[in-house]
Amino acid sequence: MGKEYHVAVSGCDCWQGTQEQPFRTISKAAALAMSGDTVTVHEGEYREWVKPANGGISDICRIVYQAAEGEKVVIKGSERIQSWENIGGTVWKAVLPNTMFDEYHPYREILDGDWLEFPQKTLHTGDVYLNGKSFYEAQSLEEVKNPVKRTAGYCRLWPEYSEPIPHPEDTVYQWFSEVDEKNTTIYANFQGADPNEEMTEINVRRSCFYPVRTGRNYITVRGFEMAQAACPWAPPTADQPALLGVNWSKGWIIEQNVIHDAKCSAISIGKEESTGHNLATRTKRKPGYQYQMESVFRAAQIGWSKETVGSHIIRNNVIYDCGQNGIVGHMGCVFSQSYDNHIYNIAVKHEYFGHEIAGIKLHAAIDVQIHHNRIHDCSLGTWLDWQA
Repeated sequence: MGKEYHVAVSGCDCWQGTQEQPFRTISKAAALAMSGDTVTVHEGEYREWVKPANGGISDICRIVYQAAEGEKVVIKGSERIQSWENIGGTVWKAVLPNTMFDEYHPYREILDGDWLEFPQKTLHTGDVYLNGKSFYEAQSLEEVKNPVKRTAGYCRLWPEYSEPIPHPEDTVYQWFSEVDEKNTTIYANFQGADPNEEMTEINVRRSCFYPVRTGRNYITVRGFEMAQAACPWAPPTADQPALLGVNWSKGWIIEQNVIHDAKCSAISIGKEESTGHNLATRTKRKPGYQYQMESVFRAAQIGWSKETVGSHIIRNNVIYDCGQNGIVGHMGCVFSQSYDNHIYNIAVKHEYFGHEIAGIKLHAAIDVQIHHNRIHDCSLGTWLDWQA
C-alpha cells in the first residue's frame, strides 16, 4: 500500500499532508506522490497548475489524484481580479504586475500555429470571464468602448456553409490588453456590471493539470472540476498541451471530471514538442502535411510504440465551452478508449477557426475505441484525421 496525501484549502504546505494536517496545494502533493500513492483533495477552489512530478509503474500500481467523495473540488487556471478602475461608462481597466504570470504570459502568447486559418488578426491565449462567461478579445481600446454586434463567424472549411450565423446575444462583452516591461493592463467592457463586486476572472496559467515532463505514466485523475486555462492552439504538427493532458505518457485514466472553458483544448492525449513544433508556420519551408509525415518518423525514432505511449482511458467526463476540442491527440492517443463522455459547445464561440476543430479530433487513432459518447452543439462532432 502506498501513502495517501490529503489537500485542503485550510491546510498548509509546511504540514505533513495527512488528513489531520493536509497540504494547502495540490502541487505540493504532486511533487511528492510516487507510484502507488493517492492524493485526495477536499472541497474548495484551487487556483494552480498541477504538474505531476512522477508517474506509476504499472496499471495496478499507479498514482491516483481524486476529489474526496461527495466533495466539490475546482481547479482553475485563472485568478480573480478585484482591482478594476472605471475609465468611463461601462469600460474598466486593471493594471497587473507581469510577475503574476510566471514563465507563461497569456497576454503575450499569440494564438497561432499550423492550420489555424481565421481570423487574420492577433488573438491571445488569455481571456476574461464575468460570472463564468467568456469575453471576446478586441483589437483596440476603441473597439472595447464601442463594440460592434458580432456574428458567430464562418465555416471556412466548407464554403456551402459559409453564411454568417447571427450571434445569439445582443450584449457584447469584449476585452483588450497592453503589455509593457513591468505591467499588463486589461481593459474590458462589462456592460453595466461592477467587476469588483461580481466574480471577474482572467486566465493566467496555460493548464490546470499537465506534467511538464513526458513519460509520467499510469496516473488517474478523478472527480474534479477544471476550468479557465490559457492553453494554445494544438495542431498535429506541434506540442499539444491542453487544460488537462498526459504529455506523451502511457496508461492514464481520466474519469468523472467536469472540464470547461479551455481557450483551445480540454483534454490532450497528443504529440510532444521534440518531434516538431509548428514548423510550417514558423519556417514556411515546406507544406504542413510534409512536416506532419516527418513528425511521425521522428516519433518512431524516439520510441513511439504501445510499450511507451498511449493506452489511455477517458470516460464519464462532461466537457463543454472550449474553443478548439473536447479531446485532441496525435500519435499519443494510440490504443486509447473514450466512452460515456458528454461533449458539447465546442468551437461554437467562433472567435477563431482552423482545420483542427471538433468535439473529438484525433490523428493516428490506431486501435482506438470511441463509443457511447454524447457529442452535440459542436462545429464538428468526431474527426479522425490522417493515420486513422
